Amino acid sequence: MSTTDNPDATPWPSPRQNSLLLGHEAAEAVFLSAVRSGRLPHAWLISGPEGIGKACFAYRAARFMLAGGLQPESGPSLFGEAEPAASDMAIPTDSLVFRRVAAASHPDLLTVERSVNERTKKERTEIVVDDARTIGDFLHLTAGDGGWRVVIIDSVDEMNRNAANAVLKVLEEPPKNALLLLVSHSPGRLLPTISSRCRSLRLDPLDDAVMDDLLARYLPEEAGENRLLLARLGEGSIGKALALHQAGGLALYRDLVGLLAELPRLEARKLHSFAARFEKAGSEAGFETCMILLADWIARLVRAGSQNHLPQAILAEEEEVARRLLALHSLDRWMQLWEKVRHLTARTDAINLERKQVVITAFLALQAS
Repeated sequence: MSTTDNPDATPWPSPRQNSLLLGHEAAEAVFLSAVRSGRLPHAWLISGPEGIGKACFAYRAARFMLAGGLQPESGPSLFGEAEPAASDMAIPTDSLVFRRVAAASHPDLLTVERSVNERTKKERTEIVVDDARTIGDFLHLTAGDGGWRVVIIDSVDEMNRNAANAVLKVLEEPPKNALLLLVSHSPGRLLPTISSRCRSLRLDPLDDAVMDDLLARYLPEEAGENRLLLARLGEGSIGKALALHQAGGLALYRDLVGLLAELPRLEARKLHSFAARFEKAGSEAGFETCMILLADWIARLVRAGSQNHLPQAILAEEEEVARRLLALHSLDRWMQLWEKVRHLTARTDAINLERKQVVITAFLALQAS
């Protein structure tokens, strides 16, 4: 539920440090049921939209198993009664297992993520085969106290073809007491041979009450309209809502809707003033947030228009804006504009486009007939 693993960078913990998991009780019950059965699948594909808590779920499951999990047949207690079954996978935050996982120092847990390129000293854009090959060696070591060895891949969507094939070999012949937790935002893109060897566990977007609870915990300084706006923009993803807040997304969204309200007659001075904020060094995150918000706005307009109704208004003035803009272009044209915004965003860094001009180009495309 965090945008970073650096606890000093945000007021909320990274997934490996987070003891809180809200809104996924049903998924937790499914995993616990499999543990109690004594026939726990060796690999789980944990899927769902980005930022809803999938990595938090994976670390929670990993800690639970590393702490001993459940005994399928617990038997009677000292007083002749059966030991109560755990209702969730929480373990004490002051336990040795929790502290080791939080510090990335547990000897029986391996996390596979995008690594740093030793030559460029920059984080890679994908998980490479050398990262994936560590899994086989790790799982064939003996776990402490004869327990479990756990691997978390976050996320499997980022594996290149060679890395995926290396993981597939492990899935085909998993060693005893090995547990692989594969986090995926887009499971449809995975090799069918990988997904077919995993137990699928889909996590749903968080409901409004959970979003409000989490925002109150992580952003206590935000209340009222701001918190409601973040929850709606997050669309069930607390990670997305927190990232938007960190990038100044609230002010950006209000200004963006103000420009949309002027279509199809944009005032050049206002457009240039809005786009100029992305000229400065360090404005990359704001630019990306702006383009994501614009693409998301168009996507909501198209989805609602295809069902002959207006999208849910995030700001009060949006209903009239949406009604007017639906009449401005056909749905096919709006789909083309959505693709153009996404293409411009992707190409900006790839070919070093000027961010201010990209924003201006995007809005002028919306204005054109």
